[in-house]
Amino acid sequence: MTTLSPTPRSTVRRLPHRARTDRSELHAVLDAGMVCHLGLVMDGAPVVLPTGYGRIDDVLYLHGSTGAASLRAAARNEPVCVTVTHVDGVVYARSVFHHSMNYRSAVVHGVPRLVTDDAERLAGLRAIVENMSPGSWEHARGPNRKELAATAVLALDLTEASLKVRTGPPLDDDEDVADDVPTGRWSGVLPVRTVFGEPVPCPLLPASTPVAGHVGDRRD
Repeated sequence: MTTLSPTPRSTVRRLPHRARTDRSELHAVLDAGMVCHLGLVMDGAPVVLPTGYGRIDDVLYLHGSTGAASLRAAARNEPVCVTVTHVDGVVYARSVFHHSMNYRSAVVHGVPRLVTDDAERLAGLRAIVENMSPGSWEHARGPNRKELAATAVLALDLTEASLKVRTGPPLDDDEDVADDVPTGRWSGVLPVRTVFGEPVPCPLLPASTPVAGHVGDRRD
């Protein structure tokens, strides 16, 4: 098991017992998501942007237009913060104070680098596409020169990262539990999950075109 190495920025101080140190758990949380939030400073003000991403080993890849100010700012050798969060349940407690959520939350700190090596750029783009839509890199047309020239790829090492997880029932106060019979207040967890529905074909797609296996197989 490879463990995370906490730094002053990545050390979980609030409810530290919820911190996870197994690097494979961090990878699993990142791989289970499709959208991350990239936090950076632009023109002296904080900005948080949602974007797709992909992971190869201990490197996170992000992409965007070469003309995007956010990508140019992120590539200026300055620190950024990337977060990925999953909500697994709404925790209903007997008191509003103890209402909460079950979650898995990853936070990555670091200085991203602009990927200039052609092979790594393609690998990073493939990781991003496959994280969002597994199987599409082989099924769809690959990027051409014009598209590659218009796309910037950033790499962020997972050296400085933290993972925090909450699971289980509400943490009700003893006096609220004792009041169960007279109050009838419900307490528990309502699970939350993301599901894939029936694929909706493009209006310009020939009617005889079947749903691709890598798409249809994701239906719940």
